[in-house]
Order: sequence, then C-alpha cells, then structure tokens
Amino acid sequence: MKVSVRNKLKGTVEDIKVGQVMAEVFVKVGDQRIVSVITKDALDDLDIKVGDEVVALIKSTSVAIGK
Repeated sequence: MKVSVRNKLKGTVEDIKVGQVMAEVFVKVGDQRIVSVITKDALDDLDIKVGDEVVALIKSTSVAIGK
C-alpha cells in the first residue's frame, strides 16, 4: 500500500489499553515510546497485539515540539 504520509516509524507494540470505544496502542521506536489512540474496531480489523511489528504513520501537521 502506498500512502502520502512521509513520517513513518517502525516499532514494536509494547502495550495496549482498551476502553469501551477507543484503544491506546503503545509503540516502542528505538529508545522512545509513542502512543496512538485508535478505535477498537480498527484494533480488531488490524489484529494488533502486543509484540507485533507495526509502522506508525505521523502527519507532520499534527506534531508539536517542546523544549
């Protein structure tokens, strides 16, 4: 699949916290950890589980920088 998103980070799913509608997916990328909030339906459709190798796709318009 080709996508327009240019920020692609490969990582491993470390943890998943599932709520009634949404799920938090914690992904280890190098020595950093990022979190994606997705619907439970998306989690099920993608069959994401702890230990899976995934690609986090990040739109540059959604990234904030702090110091």
